[in-house]
Amino acid sequence: MKLLWLTLADPDPPNNGQFLYSAGLIEAAASAGAEIEVVGFDRPESRHRDGHRSDRIAWSLASHRPRSRWRGLIAHAPYFSFRTMTSDMRHRVSAAIARADWDAIVFDSFALGWALPIILRRHQNTMTRPQLIYIAHNHETTISHIFARDETRPLHRLVKRIDAVRVARQERALVDAADLMTSNTPDDCARFDAMRAGGGTMFLPPGYGGPRADARKFTAALPRRAVIVGSFDWPTKRESLEAFLAIADRQFAAAGIELLIVGKAEADYLARLRRTVTATRFTGRVDDIQPYMRDVRLALVPDTLGGFKLKTLDYVFNRLPILAIANAAPGLPLKHGESILIADDHAALARLVLDAIDNVDLLDRIQANAYRACENCFDWSAIGGRLLEGIQHANPSAPLCGSRGLPSWPRAERADVRA
Repeated sequence: MKLLWLTLADPDPPNNGQFLYSAGLIEAAASAGAEIEVVGFDRPESRHRDGHRSDRIAWSLASHRPRSRWRGLIAHAPYFSFRTMTSDMRHRVSAAIARADWDAIVFDSFALGWALPIILRRHQNTMTRPQLIYIAHNHETTISHIFARDETRPLHRLVKRIDAVRVARQERALVDAADLMTSNTPDDCARFDAMRAGGGTMFLPPGYGGPRADARKFTAALPRRAVIVGSFDWPTKRESLEAFLAIADRQFAAAGIELLIVGKAEADYLARLRRTVTATRFTGRVDDIQPYMRDVRLALVPDTLGGFKLKTLDYVFNRLPILAIANAAPGLPLKHGESILIADDHAALARLVLDAIDNVDLLDRIQANAYRACENCFDWSAIGGRLLEGIQHANPSAPLCGSRGLPSWPRAERADVRA
């Protein structure tokens, strides 16, 4: 099976959730027997180079020079998608789509959704064509509306509302055109099913290939310490973290509890946060998170947005009990009070930490049950096989649809499409 894989960028090194998911799926699909050409941007830290081939994967990587921020405000495409529509990227995508040997074309996330009109034009009303696969990382319509709703600056709120309309239009077009639709959380599967006449969105969680702790026993000898692992470059993640710290840090300091924040963020941002906290310590980016998960009693997920959090798999398989905001850890087969502890909001999450941190028997039971519930659920090889099986059973016989409400590029932005 030959796959054209359209993604944001070379996901290796996989230093955030999006890249972890993309890297895992690409490798898993290749290991399951697919031959893949990946088209995306390079990154300064990329481990692949343009034209590189390894095993069953070829890499076509465009120079990453995002388009103008200001033009993105008035473009037809959603702001983020527009900024990926560079001349180099348009040329590579168009040339790849023009080839006739693909069994399937994969949209890995929403980022390159602007390429859909090329496919629609090339295969309009034809009965023999590649299958179209949309691998959603989020339900972008929901996320964009939340961003607009929560924006407090009037002009910025107006801009985000307009962009939310563009996001919804592009996401609707991708969903309508997809022969196979996948999502990484049950909640988002339900949202996409509501958009598709026949439903049938495939639940495609990420896998886990990291270290697994064979056993662990919680005792009072462990430091009274909690940990949050993640990258904090995304504004929404920062807002969730800051809102939680504003409530929890003083309470933790008074109770003698340390909170460890492990993950990448700008140095200036971390410096500003350090001036506002007492019980919280920030490591910044680290090469290996394992040492930071050993001498802690519990792990926290204070995120207020949905979507699968890959850090939760690190917590589970390193045998850390998880305390999370409701709906912040979707896609895990865990039950409140049995294999995870859930709080309704940040204030309740802080109280839950205070109540649970010295109950080592509870924490020990939570982590052991979580490990047992998850140990056979997140195998990358099985997930890769499931994806290829879904592609094989998808039905590409009908002409492509999906153009409803989706404008083609303005003349000056259209790529040169030649066979």
